Amino acid sequence: MPTHRPCLRSGSSLLLAALPLATACDQGAREEPESEMVPLETAGPAFTRTLSDVGFATPESALHDPVADVYLVANINGNAAEEDGNGFISRVSPSGEVSELKWIDGAAPGVILHAPKGMAIVADTLFVTDIDCIRRFHRVTGEPLQELCLENATFLNDLTSTRRGDLYFSDSGTAGAPGAVYFLRQTADVPQKVVLADGTVLEGEELGGANGVFADRRGLYVATFGSGELFHVTPEGERLQMMGPSEMRLDGIVSLEERGFLFSSWGDSTVYWIQAGGTVTPLIEDLESPADIGYDAERNRVLIPLFLSDRLMLLEVR
Repeated sequence: MPTHRPCLRSGSSLLLAALPLATACDQGAREEPESEMVPLETAGPAFTRTLSDVGFATPESALHDPVADVYLVANINGNAAEEDGNGFISRVSPSGEVSELKWIDGAAPGVILHAPKGMAIVADTLFVTDIDCIRRFHRVTGEPLQELCLENATFLNDLTSTRRGDLYFSDSGTAGAPGAVYFLRQTADVPQKVVLADGTVLEGEELGGANGVFADRRGLYVATFGSGELFHVTPEGERLQMMGPSEMRLDGIVSLEERGFLFSSWGDSTVYWIQAGGTVTPLIEDLESPADIGYDAERNRVLIPLFLSDRLMLLEVR
């Protein structure tokens, strides 16, 4: 795979003080070692369960709520870009039982939820991306809270929170409106497009259709669906290429802390594991449309929504 991409174009957004983000352009910028793909030689997973025929409808993302110890599954239930008012979020026990299929139901009175995708929890607030809005719900009751809608957003997708409660989220964009990666400070009402230290904005066609995002103390990680690449924006402001452009059509990404990362690929029908040394191994293959994966750190388990087959797979990572 190629190891370089052209610089992203600049924009008018302000530089973010919380994460002063420098591109890895071809002229002299530092890169992370390119990942090497090898077969996984360890034994198969110790725990696996697939939930099918339980009522899921286009499940796009899964999230572990560690306080309630429950899995949340966001169901688009139709067209991913249509404001049809029928999206819903399910609650699933770690044993694999659906406790509430439509815990939050876009068809219920007083609830707006069209095509939910990414989710993140900060304190007792559940944040959900929904086409051009971020909707807030109470983590315990599911009661609708304040929403935030973006005038120029077209396909809000994944969502991740930092330890201090700030948010990053992706707009994968459409053919006529290329997307971006956004930052929303916990204390702010208006999000900003992420800007790198040299003023480059993470937006436009050059971004390659940003999809999965994940933030931790090491910075921000972005997986792209259109260009099939994975890159890291460090706290010092460098964009480091982890995987170059490909036909892999990447979706979700989660961290295993010191053990590396997992990411899902529609193009390869696989969930991959980037281990701490940079080696890439297929964790599980032959999956139909593995979407925005989640992770249960207590059980070392990846949650894999299968978008086109209306299923959820629970898989232990050894």
